[in-house]
Amino acid sequence: MSVATEFPIPLNEYKVVSLDPGQSKLTDQQREQLAANIQLCRDAIIFFTAIADAKGLGGHTGGPYDTVPETLIMHGFMEHARQGGTPDVLPVFFDEAGHRVATQYLMAVLEGDMDVERLFHYREYLSHLPGHPEKGFTPGVKFSSGRLGHMWPYVNGVAIANPNKVVVMLGSDGSQMEGNDAEAARLAVAQGLNVKLLIDDNDVTIAGHPSDYLPGFSVADTLKGHGLKVDIGDGEDLDSLYTRMCAAVTSDGPIALMNRRKMCPNIEGLEGSAHGHDVIKTAVAVDYLNANGRGEAAAYLGTVTKGPGGPSHQGSDESSVGKNRDLFGRILNEILGGISEADRVSSVRVFDCDLEGSCGLNHVRASHPEVFVRGGIMERGNFSAAAGFGYEKGRQGIFGTFSAFLEMVVSEITMARLNDSNVLAHFSHAGCDDMADNTCHFGLNNMYAANGLPDEGKDTTRLYFPADQHQFRACLTKIYNDEGLRFIFSTRSGVPDLLDDAGNRLFGDDYEFVSGKDDVVREGTAGYIVSFGETTYRALDAVVRLKEAGQDVGLICKSTLNVYDEEVMARLAASPAVLVAESFNVNTGLGSRLGTELLKRGFKGSYNNIGTNKEGSGGLWQQMGYQGIDADGILKTMKDLLG
Repeated sequence: MSVATEFPIPLNEYKVVSLDPGQSKLTDQQREQLAANIQLCRDAIIFFTAIADAKGLGGHTGGPYDTVPETLIMHGFMEHARQGGTPDVLPVFFDEAGHRVATQYLMAVLEGDMDVERLFHYREYLSHLPGHPEKGFTPGVKFSSGRLGHMWPYVNGVAIANPNKVVVMLGSDGSQMEGNDAEAARLAVAQGLNVKLLIDDNDVTIAGHPSDYLPGFSVADTLKGHGLKVDIGDGEDLDSLYTRMCAAVTSDGPIALMNRRKMCPNIEGLEGSAHGHDVIKTAVAVDYLNANGRGEAAAYLGTVTKGPGGPSHQGSDESSVGKNRDLFGRILNEILGGISEADRVSSVRVFDCDLEGSCGLNHVRASHPEVFVRGGIMERGNFSAAAGFGYEKGRQGIFGTFSAFLEMVVSEITMARLNDSNVLAHFSHAGCDDMADNTCHFGLNNMYAANGLPDEGKDTTRLYFPADQHQFRACLTKIYNDEGLRFIFSTRSGVPDLLDDAGNRLFGDDYEFVSGKDDVVREGTAGYIVSFGETTYRALDAVVRLKEAGQDVGLICKSTLNVYDEEVMARLAASPAVLVAESFNVNTGLGSRLGTELLKRGFKGSYNNIGTNKEGSGGLWQQMGYQGIDADGILKTMKDLLG
């Protein structure tokens, strides 16, 4: 229930202002309407992103809020072009920072492609309003942004295909750290592409202020070095911003407008803060909306309740849930604390990619800053730097980022392997569980890390995905001193402790992790499910229910993903049926290869593998069920396999 029956920010008051870029000064009437539009749209973004916070869905407020002025001026240029004016501006709000998707949803409403009421459901399950823009999934959204800093090269191609149009892209100082943008800049300059970059230069990324952790880095100077024309100005000075944008779109060739502002201008409690990157807290939004005369919207937020929680599961202790992605840093701190400072400095470097809080590395920065490197949003370079530090025996680089970004460093992984480097890499947010950011942030192709040659067992690359916090601790502690490339995966979601038949912790205090050894969670005569990571406790629930129904199915936890435990493989090869259940890509994950290995060992039973198999649904825990890899989906698939 709510105190509002309609969307309480009156977006029907928005009036698009047709703006002729040939007229470089705003009239009083244009300025007044633009200012009103900007306030209206900023209020709307605050409101509907705060709904997601109240529901526990996360999201991002500051980025889309910041860039409203330039977005609406772009809208005016596009309207002028629609009416036959020049120049012809391609009517797409390309954005290389996909987390600013609230901009796309707002403009879809203003353009009449989507009903305003849908904004109540930002990031919800099956709302078709995921955390990043996905072409063809949401009405009015005309492109898929992919991951941060990946859009500009794509936009270059769009510009080549549309030589008589102006192509505009929203950018950010964080996005511009990615190496793709350097390549895109050089091509844009060399080809004289009519690409106009509107870069929100607010000196804020997730982990802090680039001016603090990357001293010497300047987006403007970097782009100038590639030959790009750069115009620096105040993003909150409407008249100046308009004049600068007019000059940009009426000139030939690529240009970058650096629009400098504090993050979240005029939002008390967030202005200038890195916290503005994330979703606005409901209480802060209520204060903002009340202060701006939006009492009805503020009142509505007070009625929003947290979204539904996931189902309960048999076979695990849901009163003891571990967040392994955070635990990584805590355990690492314990290990580092047992090493003298001199040896730490000599033997270890920990490289963060602006996601320290998401990978647990914030704990290392707080306790051991002497070995911590704040590397910024530069996954390829940071992984290679970690590998370079681990080039010599007795040293290792430690690296952390999201699993989705593993695909970006595959070439660097190969280079590290060829150099016999020692790297311990933590890739969090693996699979799809709890991922409202949706498909482009799913960590699906993690088996790409195992891209070496068998070479008679000489490849020491190892991939690990422990099933609960106790196995995670045992694994990380055990492999810390191993040589070679070690990849350990965790999920965004927490995972409950696994229990044995007697209701005790499966991985108790006496458990010793052995690399390459699988764990028999439950014995079975009718068949086995093989799983790992966050899918394991779901598979265990399915196994418990199958046994209760008289089908004696067992469960194997395969926490080492790319090495085969011959003892367990013999057990599986003799089994009537084997099902691999995982959250990795069904085409590239463990299940895509385990069947072949079983055939080599004489398997003659029934086999199937299930995993992430379609674009995401939005929402959190619901993603697993949508893919058919929750407990119910695993149970159904195993029953079908048994016949």
